[in-house]
Amino acid sequence: MTGFGKLTRRADFTAARKGRRAHAATLTAQIARRMDGSAGEGPRVGLTVTKKIGGAVARNRIKRRLRAAVRAASADAADAACDHVLIAKREALTAPFKTLARDVAAALVSRPRRKASDSSPAGV
Repeated sequence: MTGFGKLTRRADFTAARKGRRAHAATLTAQIARRMDGSAGEGPRVGLTVTKKIGGAVARNRIKRRLRAAVRAASADAADAACDHVLIAKREALTAPFKTLARDVAAALVSRPRRKASDSSPAGV
């Protein structure tokens, strides 16, 4: 995935579950700021396609389509210190690629919620 890092560890996926969710017609995105706050790797993306979507052939095709949509998206627009988990819906299999790419791009520019301590005024 050009421009984006890759989520591979289960701990990273579960950490993203605690973040913000963004919903679209073809996917649900979970966005969370990294605990270490490092932006050096750039934004990272993980894909999830569950068995309830269909058999292995359908799931693999959805993953290929999602990877292509992520490659088409700009990594510059995404927050470099965030992890994004894209959870595919059944519609990702049959939706036009343009729609899928638009949903992925919108999910990748979504920002996570700030912690309550981050929003307090300095010195208070």
